[in-house]
Amino acid sequence: MTTDQQMSFWDHLDALRRVLFRILIVMAVIAVASFIAMPWVFDNVIMAPCSASFPTYELFDRLAAATGFTDELATDPDFKVDIVSIELASQLFIHLSAACWTAFVIGFPVIIYMLWGFIAPALYEHERKGAVRAFFFGNVMFYLGVATGYFLIFPLAVRFLAGYQLSEAIRPIVSLDSYMDNFFMLLVMMGAVFELPLLAWLMGKIGVLNRSFFRTYRRHAIVVLLIVAAVITPTGDPFTLFLAFLPIYALWEMSARLVPVAADSDDTRECPATTPT
Repeated sequence: MTTDQQMSFWDHLDALRRVLFRILIVMAVIAVASFIAMPWVFDNVIMAPCSASFPTYELFDRLAAATGFTDELATDPDFKVDIVSIELASQLFIHLSAACWTAFVIGFPVIIYMLWGFIAPALYEHERKGAVRAFFFGNVMFYLGVATGYFLIFPLAVRFLAGYQLSEAIRPIVSLDSYMDNFFMLLVMMGAVFELPLLAWLMGKIGVLNRSFFRTYRRHAIVVLLIVAAVITPTGDPFTLFLAFLPIYALWEMSARLVPVAADSDDTRECPATTPT
């Protein structure tokens, strides 16, 4: 390698600084566009789970009519969550923070792509091909997680928690800050959770994980995942718990299929033997 091709620590640091600066520029542009569009986004997307006309509630109503589990599935036609702004500057700060969160969700592929452009020159050709597949897979899984959080987990939590009353003397009113904190945190958290198969694949590539781990701890995982599903959807009916548990458990099984089989594991029966040439 020639001197021109070599980069010192400070050269790498300067290159990283330029990448981060470009990321900030892109995020700022998306955030400005999000800030302008936020009144429409707020009314039609963010606040949508507060009304009985939300698609998830309507789907559950149809399932209730078909199965007869009206108490567990059906939504009160008058269901509505009242959101109030308590602090003087809450709406302004929520407007700004919602624009930033939206910019992050929309610009997630751009962030990963620019960081990939910084890391790629240090990888071998076969490593780059694997990383390109991981890039597309990671983006798809992130948005699947966000969609699951928006259309399934968050509406179920809102419907239960907003309608829960300790006493008839307490009127259920939700503060704007509380609603928004839970909304974006849950969506981004679900997006991160859906990256677990990608993380498992990467750990399998470097030899940290193999399929026998998932086989050994499957029963333990089911119990833990049921607890996680119960925490994020604190409803009393088993059907809702199952709906939350199913995608999380599917991630576990997907992760198991993405890691290699250990050479000394019983799972080697799943792979045909090969003869070295």
